[in-house]
Amino acid sequence: MSINVEQKLGNNKYNVDESNPHIVLKTGNIDRKEIKKLINACPAALYKLNDDGTLRFDYAGCLECGTCRVLCGKTVLNKWEFPAGTFGVEFRFG
Repeated sequence: MSINVEQKLGNNKYNVDESNPHIVLKTGNIDRKEIKKLINACPAALYKLNDDGTLRFDYAGCLECGTCRVLCGKTVLNKWEFPAGTFGVEFRFG
């Protein structure tokens, strides 16, 4: 039996802290190159462009890998930290 990445990610459990997001984006005009980096690099595909060209992001499915922090921590993100205890991703399948 084989399983693809999307199926593995679908088995994860996410305990989301609705009152304290662990990733917060900067507001205002963000460089398109920086946005493209996030869209292409995020393994959970959490960064997307809306039809009007604005950036859409949902931290609830974050894998806490830190890719966005490393690539764009100073240009796009206002805050990146690990979720508080008992919150965040719980990997269920490898």
